Amino acid sequence: MLKRKIQNKLESWYESGHYKAPLLYGARQVGKTTAVREFATRHYKYFVEVNFVKRPIAMQAFDGDLTTKNIVTNLSAMGFGPFVEGETLLFLDEIQECPNARTAIKFLVEENVYDYIASGSLLGINYKPVPSYPVGFEEKYDVYPMDFEEFLWAKGITSDVYDIVKRSYRELKPVPDFIHQQLIRYYREYLVVGGMPEVVSKFVEKNDFREVIKAQKSIISTYRADITNYAGKQASLVKRVFDAIPSELGKQDKRFVLANIEKGASLRKYEDPTQWLIDSGVAYYSFNTNSFELPFEATENRRLYKLYMVDTGLLCSQLLRNMQFQVMNGDIAVNEGALTENFVACTLASQDVSLHYYDKKSKLELDFIIADGDGISIIEVKSGEDHKKHASLNNAITNNAMHINRSIVLSKFNVEVDNGIIYLPLYMASMLVGTDY
Repeated sequence: MLKRKIQNKLESWYESGHYKAPLLYGARQVGKTTAVREFATRHYKYFVEVNFVKRPIAMQAFDGDLTTKNIVTNLSAMGFGPFVEGETLLFLDEIQECPNARTAIKFLVEENVYDYIASGSLLGINYKPVPSYPVGFEEKYDVYPMDFEEFLWAKGITSDVYDIVKRSYRELKPVPDFIHQQLIRYYREYLVVGGMPEVVSKFVEKNDFREVIKAQKSIISTYRADITNYAGKQASLVKRVFDAIPSELGKQDKRFVLANIEKGASLRKYEDPTQWLIDSGVAYYSFNTNSFELPFEATENRRLYKLYMVDTGLLCSQLLRNMQFQVMNGDIAVNEGALTENFVACTLASQDVSLHYYDKKSKLELDFIIADGDGISIIEVKSGEDHKKHASLNNAITNNAMHINRSIVLSKFNVEVDNGIIYLPLYMASMLVGTDY
């Protein structure tokens, strides 16, 4: 069983009186259903799972009156159950397939006979109209692929080890060298494996990269099938964008250039297909800005952007086919920068950070700039040995010091502060945002 942070949110919901209905949503195969099943085993005598994809007939239970009695009667007639008042959790999985079920949440929660949790993929939730949203009766929880800390849990690394890392981050002191070297090794594993629960399970249980790659290819195939099923007339354009992400990230500047996928391609033609991938949770935008002023959204140039993939392991399986072992062992530098930058992008995006990169006439380029209190933090990502060579960062500090709170370089090297620049190991990326550390 994989330990997930979403479990903590479900526990908090339960302990607070389990009012409202949690809605777990995210990209396909990030572990939403498994998290609910494991939670239910701890707290409920009866667990009723209704999956609208596997059992589409269940959608008919939400035709007509949206009362608890009518819905439960209909579900019982279809073989779902048992329903015992006060002891049953009804799980509505793939709820995007049944908009009426989403509407029914309001009435089910109001009547308070059973407990309810819903789950759905972003692509359906964002694109299927709902007659009436249950505003005030559901709690939305984002679910992402497993982050690096969850990956360590899967590997059997105790919380005590990560507590040492957190303390080093807070105090800006080096992590003990043995621990640092081990975590860098695990970080390389994470670059290759990623955080999709099925893939992580294969890796932990069998330590067989053939199984890892097979599982990753299966997920990629599922995503491409979803594009066909959900993207309608735009499906072919969406697939072009999706398939181009690895090669575009593999370039030195990593900027997504539409002309590389179709001669004469226009933003007008590809904006909606690209947004489809963003809305489905499969990719993340990082928009260009050439100003050190907040909010970035006021100065961003939406014609210039990078696209990152939701999971670094999936990116690795497409970008570096059959070279995973070399990446894990640090034997290859080719395109590792793309994986490393994607890792940081995913880490920030999963913490609800709006991604932006700084580029002013291609003379001053910074990987990420993020809001940091009332100022800005610059984050430079280095995959190689030259982590202290950063002319653009130096230039930015010299000319925009009044706007910059922190200048950070992430690399494989240990914690250090030099001339006001904070050097951190890449596995500390998740600690740059929030106050938990």
